[in-house]
Amino acid sequence: MYHVLAVLALLLAPLAAPAQPANITGRVTSAAEPRMEGVLISAKKAGSNITHTVVSDAKGEFNFAPAKLEAGQYAITIRAVGFELTAPVTVESKAGKALELKLVRAKDVAAQLTNSEWFISMPGTFEQKRPLMDCMSCHPFEKIARTTYGADKMYESLGRMATYAINTSPDKQQKRVVPRKFDEKTFRNLAAYLATVNRSKGDWQYAFKILPRPKGRATRVLITEYDLPRRTISPHDVMTDKDGIAWYSNFAENTLGRLDPKTGAHTEYTFPNYKPGAATGTLALDQDREGNWWLASMFQTGLIKFDIKTKQFRHYPLPKEIDGKDVQQSMVMAKSTHVDGKVWTTEIARQIVMRLDIATGKYEQFDPFKYALEGSNHSPYGMVADNQNNLYFMDFGDEGMGRIDAKTGQINLYPTPTKRSRPRRAMMDAQGRVWFALFAANKVGMFDPGREEITEWDVPTPYTYPYDVTLDRHGDLWGGSMSSDRIFRMDPKSGKSIEYLLPRPTNVRRVFVDNSTTPVTFWVGSNHGASVIKLEPLD
Repeated sequence: MYHVLAVLALLLAPLAAPAQPANITGRVTSAAEPRMEGVLISAKKAGSNITHTVVSDAKGEFNFAPAKLEAGQYAITIRAVGFELTAPVTVESKAGKALELKLVRAKDVAAQLTNSEWFISMPGTFEQKRPLMDCMSCHPFEKIARTTYGADKMYESLGRMATYAINTSPDKQQKRVVPRKFDEKTFRNLAAYLATVNRSKGDWQYAFKILPRPKGRATRVLITEYDLPRRTISPHDVMTDKDGIAWYSNFAENTLGRLDPKTGAHTEYTFPNYKPGAATGTLALDQDREGNWWLASMFQTGLIKFDIKTKQFRHYPLPKEIDGKDVQQSMVMAKSTHVDGKVWTTEIARQIVMRLDIATGKYEQFDPFKYALEGSNHSPYGMVADNQNNLYFMDFGDEGMGRIDAKTGQINLYPTPTKRSRPRRAMMDAQGRVWFALFAANKVGMFDPGREEITEWDVPTPYTYPYDVTLDRHGDLWGGSMSSDRIFRMDPKSGKSIEYLLPRPTNVRRVFVDNSTTPVTFWVGSNHGASVIKLEPLD
């Protein structure tokens, strides 16, 4: 009887109201625009390392529903060059409660400009600005534009910059063992030009030109940013494994990072300083068929393998005849090691490509520019291997790419149609075609091995400086700008592109698409922002 009454009581009890899903919705307006499309609205829960970002639509409206927010208090920030919030905004996530964000004109627009906008705004020719691509793709131009240095003092500053490693940052300054070589005439001309566009003669003598905000399809996106635990972490290459876990190389420190996107949990694996006195950090990251991770150790010299089962590192040092004070080992390609047990890498200072025999630990050398003209500048950089472990590499110093036959060692070089294009990173599609970014040309390219021809496409925004590209399963080409904080998604058949704006200044390097998800997800590291970014198109 007791049990019967208990059941009856439960049946007669009023049903509990279903839990309301947490959400933040609203509208963005200003005195100038009653419906502000293309404003990025970011929400970060108190105590969390995860920030969700959506974009306002043509009505100025936004909705965080795709992010599936947890209940709690969120700090709201926005990005819209030329505008700002009047005060900090904090909101409790609650379904049905709309947030009204009224923006005002920004007091300091210069602080909001991307490097691309600085380049577009600055007077002068492309050739005058060209030497800046090796500096401003890494450093915010705003800091230099705000200086009051004349030409001589600016030249001294450039000379000091040449003594720092390329993976230095304000949070972790690292000196080069051997200062970078530079042409005095080029640096003198650059210093003189910079003194005309900074504040050496008072305020800026030119108007700021602002890139358009996202519109249409570019607003239908969800961006998730995962803050890493230290400002000194510089995620360079980001890739996901078969379980959806994100792994990244650290450009500034001797660590390999692991990030769980579901929880934001972060794990670091540290390897020793193999070359005391040299700058720490790694650049390229690649995965072999067994799931092991390979790292190019930059100034630490040698390749590094991380065994995914034992969680142990193994170092493959360079031979003594190569391991000089100026050595810089940037790239690694390990995806086809199962074919012949060999891993490809580069050494930039000597302009050579190398191949590691994993079983013996010995390196084989290839000199693709052996017969290049004296004084010519070459730099074997991005690389990708086919299913026979034949290697395709980019010449970042000039205007071409090359192929090395894995069996014969024969080297073929192919110039890009655009001169001085400086191709950078590359990937290979299922048809064996090589896709790559033409950093200095503001283009992307594709090499067809069957026809031995290169086709090029323009990237929409000027001064994009694309570093890398990758193809998704639908045939769309994805890449990122090192200067505009934008991710482009291009249809190679039509040449049309969509550009997604990122919520914070981001120095985009290696790009990666996870094709196992629906929709596909795009990944990139914020090299100067100590974060990992996931972008999900909503159409």
